[in-house]
Amino acid sequence: MPKTYLLNFGALDTLIALGKLLVALACGAIIGWEREIHEKAAGLRTHMLVSAGSCLFAIVGLEVQSAFPGDDVLRVVQGIIMGMGFLAGGVIFREGASVRGLTTAAGLWVLAAIGLAVGLGSFLLAFVATVLSFVTISVLAKVEKKAKMHVEAGQRRDSSPTGTQL
Repeated sequence: MPKTYLLNFGALDTLIALGKLLVALACGAIIGWEREIHEKAAGLRTHMLVSAGSCLFAIVGLEVQSAFPGDDVLRVVQGIIMGMGFLAGGVIFREGASVRGLTTAAGLWVLAAIGLAVGLGSFLLAFVATVLSFVTISVLAKVEKKAKMHVEAGQRRDSSPTGTQL
């Protein structure tokens, strides 16, 4: 019997795949919303698409591997990593002496991994990674801002004519 190159999804497989895609979109939306409200280059839609795309690559990779056991699903993972490096590089900008977009690029990179985890069926891992990434991006940004304000206030106090230096 000749090989067929069509993937044969049953009804249950299709429902599971759709569920995975919805979870990946939700994970992307959580992190993407934080980026969107802070008017970052890659916002809600970009993050959702990256996560869903990675998920879809994982689903298709698993299906290809089950349909064609000799194929290597890790090539799909490698392709996602390479593609994300290219996409994330597009949101990094240099403005004078500073570089902007590194956190957004790193967020996209992590989100590709989250989408991949959802696509491979690791829902708990994807959820925990989403929460940790959200905390890292949103909560720690506030901590960084306060720390910078504290350092700048100390520098102004030390350099003022009335300030005493030891």
